[in-house]
Amino acid sequence: MHFPVSGVDVHPLLPPLVAFVVAVLTTPAGVSGAFLLLPFQVSVLGFASPAVSPTNLVYNIVAIPGGLGRYIRDGRMAWPLTWVVVAGTLPGVVVGGLLRVHLFVDPRLFKFFVGLVLLYLGGRLLWETTPRARARRGQLAAVERKFKEHVEAARSGTQSRLAAGLPAGAVVRTTAWSLRRVSYEFWGESFSFSPLVVFLLALVVGVIGGIYGIGGGAIIAPFVVSFFSLPVYTVAGAALAGTFATSIVGVLFFMGLGASGSVAVPVTPDWLLGALFGIGGLAGTYCGARLQRYLPERLIRATLGTLVLFLAVRYVVQYLAR
Repeated sequence: MHFPVSGVDVHPLLPPLVAFVVAVLTTPAGVSGAFLLLPFQVSVLGFASPAVSPTNLVYNIVAIPGGLGRYIRDGRMAWPLTWVVVAGTLPGVVVGGLLRVHLFVDPRLFKFFVGLVLLYLGGRLLWETTPRARARRGQLAAVERKFKEHVEAARSGTQSRLAAGLPAGAVVRTTAWSLRRVSYEFWGESFSFSPLVVFLLALVVGVIGGIYGIGGGAIIAPFVVSFFSLPVYTVAGAALAGTFATSIVGVLFFMGLGASGSVAVPVTPDWLLGALFGIGGLAGTYCGARLQRYLPERLIRATLGTLVLFLAVRYVVQYLAR
């Protein structure tokens, strides 16, 4: 099948299939999978123009509601965190879009930049699985211990793997919300973060996400989890919601930029290709969000970190070897 906007020729079943697998792997960590689909589009499909960024954002818009709806239904949405992330990333993604068009037009330079971002992200995720990092977690360590005990008790009592995982009562409850501090409870443990710090972080992440075409969730999710020692079970939904909102703004921005005629490079998204990826991602994010309750937090980080680090090293080496 030929896609005239991107110039890609591919079987129509391949994009949704790849997106489904990627989304299942990444959604438990609060990531839509766009950061893995972008290198697939660039390296495998040969879609290397700046239009790949808004196409990736189209994927986010179609795919994320599946996982987001599941997290809301299961009560694992930290809404104050969601609003702060959205407020910070929205202006950042516009700035990032401008930089992508005017500064990172060269695909080689763009690939090197992507590699550096992924190198940081993968290293952070893997570091969080080490004994030294886990020893500093406080309440987060208590959640991990409860998860392990609950799984062992469920399996010994019912001999069913499906009965193991987070219990129905493990939901997010906001206890305090102000401009200085936000606190919430999850599974009997209290967690808190500074809205101002998260806002500034989200602003920077929004710029990076606008350049990379990922909405920013792939970076802010692991950073918030590690920096504030928040359980990934409570951050995943907020990160997806932030990515969804910024992706909408990002697509509108690129459409306006293309309609204005102020840029000499293609920035209009390939709607059909993005929608095909999104259809697979819609099912994948739902399954991934459903799967999260059965996965230990360390496994989520380790799997995602390994994938990200592999791509990061590959991209950086490819750039330096030329």
